[in-house]
Order: sequence, then C-alpha cells, then structure tokens
Amino acid sequence: MTTPGSASTVAPLTFTTYVQARGPVLMRTARSLTANPSDAEDLLQTALTKTYLAWERIEDHRALDGYVRRALVNTRTSQWRKRRVDEYAVEELPEPDPVAGPDPAEQQAVREAMWQAVQRLPPRQRAMVVLRYYEDLSEARTAEVLGVSVGTVKSAVSRALAKLRRDAELAQIADPGVTAAFPARTVAA
Repeated sequence: MTTPGSASTVAPLTFTTYVQARGPVLMRTARSLTANPSDAEDLLQTALTKTYLAWERIEDHRALDGYVRRALVNTRTSQWRKRRVDEYAVEELPEPDPVAGPDPAEQQAVREAMWQAVQRLPPRQRAMVVLRYYEDLSEARTAEVLGVSVGTVKSAVSRALAKLRRDAELAQIADPGVTAAFPARTVAA
C-alpha cells in the first residue's frame, strides 16, 4: 500500500518542455530543408503549431520527433508548391551589393580540414569528439553512450583537442584563429 506522498510519479511530457528540450535539433532539421535561416524559423514555428494542435491526439510521445519532422517536410512541400514567382522585365539587371564576409569556399575547406584532422585521431578520442561536439551531447550523455566515466570523457576530449591544436595539416589550411578558436570554443561549450 502506498501513501499519497510515497509513490514516485513521472511528470507527463508537456509541449513546452518538449520544445525546450528538442528545439535546437528541430531547428537544424528545418535549416536543412531551406537555405534561409528566417524561412527555417518560420517553417519550424508552423510545424510546431501543427504539433501543438495535435498534441492531445499523439498517443506515443516517444514518436514526437518523427511527427514534427514529418510536419516540417509536409509544410515545406506545401510552401514549395504554393510559391509564386513574379518576373519583371527591366532594362538593366540589378547587381547585388557585395557581401563582406568570409569566403564560403574557404570556410568549406577549413571544415573539411577539421574533419580530416578529427578522423586522424585515435578511434576512442574520435568517438568522444564526434559525440561531444558534432552530435552536441553533454559530457555525461557521451560517457553514458560509450560506457565510460565522465572523467574519462573529459580527459580524452582534452587530449584530442590538444592534438587538433597541434595538427600540422590543419594549421596549413586554417588561419591561426581557427585552430585556436575551435578548441577554445568547444571547451567552453
């Protein structure tokens, strides 16, 4: 027999807690469906609105990510079908203002060099770096997935980041700020 205060209850998943927990992952999915960050935000909001309206009908809350992803894809498909293209004849084509910023080709080269450097890490360190920074898992979750202690994750990731800082091939392609900023940024994360 249980007394009113002794039974442990698990709080039901609410829409708000779901969005807070899964929002960044869902935003990455929306960003992969459209090139414009503002359109991705609008797309996610529309999909979340549809999910909110169906919240009471969704019986298996473990399938929420799939439901929202399907809503994202369906919404994006509907937007694509409805888009309207207006063409105007002009005598002179407008030239866009040059955008000051890093060259996308250089950024891609640095990303590729970084990935190659990560692949040169020993398998265990590589797994921890990928889970920790590419998959954005916490140290505790990374330790749980790999079946090691949190301290092991911290020390192995620290050694891996030190190797990345010293990687000669990465240093050749990346400017000094990139090799210094990547590990510093990720250590603080």
